[in-house]
Amino acid sequence: MAKILVVDDEEHIRLLYSEELSEVGYEVITAADGYKLAERIDKEKPDLIVLDIKMVDYNGLDLLQEIRNKFYNMPVILCTAYDTFKEDIKSIAADFYVIKSFDLTELKKKIAMALEAEIPSP
Repeated sequence: MAKILVVDDEEHIRLLYSEELSEVGYEVITAADGYKLAERIDKEKPDLIVLDIKMVDYNGLDLLQEIRNKFYNMPVILCTAYDTFKEDIKSIAADFYVIKSFDLTELKKKIAMALEAEIPSP
């Protein structure tokens, strides 16, 4: 069972993602912000991260850079309510982008695609 870390400052989004992704068989852990995110990733060892871009006190694109620096092959899906992030060069480091919606069909598709593409480490 794949473990997914959802990083979003909105509690209702974390609950929705957690419930829906658990229902389809993923183990879901959540974080309300980017505080000590690298340490959390080290400890929890998720298979994939769903990362909000616009958070209070944290910029998801900066967090993405931190993740890429330390966990180069970690699949990351950026989630946002805005599509202007595509103009930011930092966003190219993400595996996929999903516009936030209460219908998680697109997110579930992207998670499955990212996990299939993951190359197992030796």
